[in-house]
Amino acid sequence: MTTNQPPPYPGDDQPSTNDLPAHGSVPPPQGGYPPPPGGFPPPGAPGGYGVPQGNKKALWSMILGIVSIVCCGIFAGIPAIVLAVLAKREIGESRGTQTGSGQATAGLVLGIVAIVLSIGYLILVVSTGNIDFSTS
Repeated sequence: MTTNQPPPYPGDDQPSTNDLPAHGSVPPPQGGYPPPPGGFPPPGAPGGYGVPQGNKKALWSMILGIVSIVCCGIFAGIPAIVLAVLAKREIGESRGTQTGSGQATAGLVLGIVAIVLSIGYLILVVSTGNIDFSTS
């Protein structure tokens, strides 16, 4: 009998020539560890989601917001607001691949507060007449 022929019918007395175990018997132990459960790629395999990256405009918005409160007022407050709005739009459109919404919000709020304080200080100085540009 060659290997291309089907196995004999159950009533035949010819022994099977294939090395498969009989139906219902336990296969011999193979040794080693069993394969890992499915559903997980092997370590180092490509694919999946990357780590979300921080938005640079949000970071710079927050930095400019802090600087505007500390010393530069309106000159750093306006760019802080513009960058915050742009960053929030980019973060919203990124579908979770960018982070930094809190930084953008902080830059926006600090920029607005700095502009309000700068305008309030300017109104106070002009209304009291304490404008003295002389250096002597």
